Amino acid sequence: MVLSLFHLLLIVPLLLFVGFQRASTPQWLYMTLLGIGGVVFLYHGIKFLIRYQNQSSYTWVNAIHAFIIAPLLLYIGYHGKETPRFAYELLLMVSFAAAGYHLFSIVKLLEAHPEPYHSHT
Repeated sequence: MVLSLFHLLLIVPLLLFVGFQRASTPQWLYMTLLGIGGVVFLYHGIKFLIRYQNQSSYTWVNAIHAFIIAPLLLYIGYHGKETPRFAYELLLMVSFAAAGYHLFSIVKLLEAHPEPYHSHT
């Protein structure tokens, strides 16, 4: 649940901000995206290799981060205010997908132990 909250409260708003601000994004935030992209690529790239070798059913999570999200963050961070529109559109799509996925994860977790239903009839 902590990971989902982290994404919902910090990552998603950050990515939505950049996606909506586009070239109005402050320069320091582009540098931040470049750094985050590098960390995401290294962490999830290594995790992908480990999970792939262990034939984990969660390998796809690391693949998405290492091969889609990290390159997008690196691309936007590198190009800064010259970033083409398509990259911002992709960033928005990734942001909304992350919001939906992590919201769904929290809802599923909260429903894991529902209170018993008592009929009053």
